[in-house]
Amino acid sequence: MSDSGPWFYAWCDEAARLDAFEAALGALVHPKARCDVAITSLDTPAEIWRRSILIDEVVTVIRAAFAPGTHVSVDFGAQLRSGRWPCFGIECFGEEYERRHPSGPVRGSPFDRRDLLLSSLEFAAGGTTRGVEIEAAIASIQVQQDIEDLLIRLCAPEAHGHVKTGACVDVGHWGAPVETCATYHADAASVARDLALSWVHLHEGDKTALTVGISLELLRARIDAAPRGACVGISGDVELLRQHTRMDWAAAASRDTRPTRVDAVRRGARTPIEGDAELTRETVLKALDTPPSLLLDALEASAVPDNDWRSVESAARETMAATKEGAATYQADVASRKHVQFIERHAPFHVQRLPSGGVMLATHPYRTLWPLWADALFALGIMP
Repeated sequence: MSDSGPWFYAWCDEAARLDAFEAALGALVHPKARCDVAITSLDTPAEIWRRSILIDEVVTVIRAAFAPGTHVSVDFGAQLRSGRWPCFGIECFGEEYERRHPSGPVRGSPFDRRDLLLSSLEFAAGGTTRGVEIEAAIASIQVQQDIEDLLIRLCAPEAHGHVKTGACVDVGHWGAPVETCATYHADAASVARDLALSWVHLHEGDKTALTVGISLELLRARIDAAPRGACVGISGDVELLRQHTRMDWAAAASRDTRPTRVDAVRRGARTPIEGDAELTRETVLKALDTPPSLLLDALEASAVPDNDWRSVESAARETMAATKEGAATYQADVASRKHVQFIERHAPFHVQRLPSGGVMLATHPYRTLWPLWADALFALGIMP
């Protein structure tokens, strides 16, 4: 059985939801491609199923049936920036459906995670250098390009502005933005929301899909209301995040420990585990008080690749070019422990300022964005 993911999320106002979904479909679906559509509703057991229809008919069917209690799912083949065509699906949730089952309200993912996180690749065999590090770097470059491209196509096709923020998540649900592998903001000046939403999720247990639309002023007020010196544990790597996710799921499965609020993933603050970094209430408040331009500059400065990455990037790109030009190739397993460890430790962070005025922070799904944030906050003197 295949595992889906990574998951791509987009948040927009209720009034813009259908327009945002339609724009994402237009950016992801080839005009001549065929799609499968399924529409279910909280209000009626009847379901709408349409198979192998063109995008124009998809839009017509959805607009005729969409309501606050509906869930729409569209499946199709999506071309990735790397050239592959995986099966991909995106969903749109009406406001009432989203309140009961918070998931987006727009969400997408490939059917099989191996379509994005490949287990093997073909490499040009005639290069002057060859090794695990170069193979891992090539795999990382391709995956990051696909992740970033898909998130932009979901959240900001043609810079329409319907979607205010979004994220890519490979572990668990849409949780703390600083623990995801990518986030998007339509307004670059809103990038500090990633920290504020992370605090509310980690300290109070709120589901991010339901709090993501709260104004920054209200988020700040909730953080300010926390006791002085309060802190939360942050997962700096994916394995720690997996442990936290398993703990949340286990707690939710027990009557004695399950959340007491439907809009929460746990009761109160997340329990720190060994290896977590520490994020204090005061650090978050100082970051929110920092001019957005300075915060973005610090994030960009902190996104410089490390020496291990720089030592192989040039050879990796030369090998990619030779492979594309038709050189003889060999196949290598890029899911080995050595390949994965190199990516976990050295895959670069990207801070991309978009022509629309937005910004995207991204790295490989084997990492989280927290190391980027930690370096930026340290450089600003906000965090020790």
